[in-house]
Amino acid sequence: MAEYWEDLAPVAAGNGDAASGTEELEAQIEQLQTRVRQAEERRRALLHIMGDLHESNRKLGDQRRAMLHILVDYEGDRSRLARQTERLDNSRRALLHILKDSHESNLRLEDSRKAMIHIMGDLRETAQELEDKQEQLVQAGKLATLGELTTGVAHELNNPLNNIGLFVGNAIDQIELAEFDRERVVADLGKAMEQVRKATEIISHLRTFGRPAAVTVERVDIDEVIERSLSLVQEQLRVRGIAVSLDLSADALVVLGNPIQLEQVFINLLTNARDALVDAERREIRIRSVLDGDTVRIRCEDTGPGIEEGLEQRIFDPFFTTKEVGSGTGLGLSIAYSIVQEHGGSIAARSRPGRGASFEVELPLAAEEPGE
Repeated sequence: MAEYWEDLAPVAAGNGDAASGTEELEAQIEQLQTRVRQAEERRRALLHIMGDLHESNRKLGDQRRAMLHILVDYEGDRSRLARQTERLDNSRRALLHILKDSHESNLRLEDSRKAMIHIMGDLRETAQELEDKQEQLVQAGKLATLGELTTGVAHELNNPLNNIGLFVGNAIDQIELAEFDRERVVADLGKAMEQVRKATEIISHLRTFGRPAAVTVERVDIDEVIERSLSLVQEQLRVRGIAVSLDLSADALVVLGNPIQLEQVFINLLTNARDALVDAERREIRIRSVLDGDTVRIRCEDTGPGIEEGLEQRIFDPFFTTKEVGSGTGLGLSIAYSIVQEHGGSIAARSRPGRGASFEVELPLAAEEPGE
């Protein structure tokens, strides 16, 4: 504005030439207007610049706030990463401990495996020893049974021997007296040979029963086993006045087993019933066999005094006996129980006080062979 008045000063001072002064004034006004326009443009430009600066400041503020958020997130991520790194380090140390423990466990397992191998070897040896002892026990029971049967078998052999002597004596008499009747001599000698076969069968049966042999399994007819068992003790039962009644099944009662062992089961049951009937008024043994589905059931009953209450299970324990000292080994029923168990069956005792005892044997029926 000072420049404005300085420009007007010569005009006001001169006043000499009005027209020229007006032109100069107009020129100056024009210059002033130009300068005002330029100043206005500069002002507007400055306003734009100020607006741009404001916008830039606003953007910078947003960017600063965004940067602050990024820094906060970065700090959070860094903290999380640090925690994860710590956890990973802890996990690494834990894994090292686990691997160390696993290695030690593997060493212990190896030691345990070696110990288990030794234990299994010892168990096999023990099992073999037990099997051998059991076979020895069964054989001892068989020999004890044979010892008890000796007297009865001697009587049973006496009859065919007497008959043999009689028939051979008749043949000799005919030859010596010159009354040789060929047909009669042949008949007597034939009868003698029949008695020889009978005695041989008895002796062979005893030898087979008493001989220790490998346990083999075959198809066995239970009714035939019962009849063979009865043939060995029949004389003893007859001498003691004990009647035996058989009610054997018409069905084929075939089981898989060892005939000698099964025979021992029924001999032991028969001798047990024989001893129970010593003081009985009525002396009778009843044996019954039936087929019940896939199970063969054999019941052996006597008319003795029965089993004392509470002893139905104990009587199968080894060396347990209710007889007087020296009258029994206590092995008969125990061996019978063991044999039946080995054949996949069961044996149970039932008693009716004062009315006798009953032993029931159950064995699985053998499957039919192809083509039967």
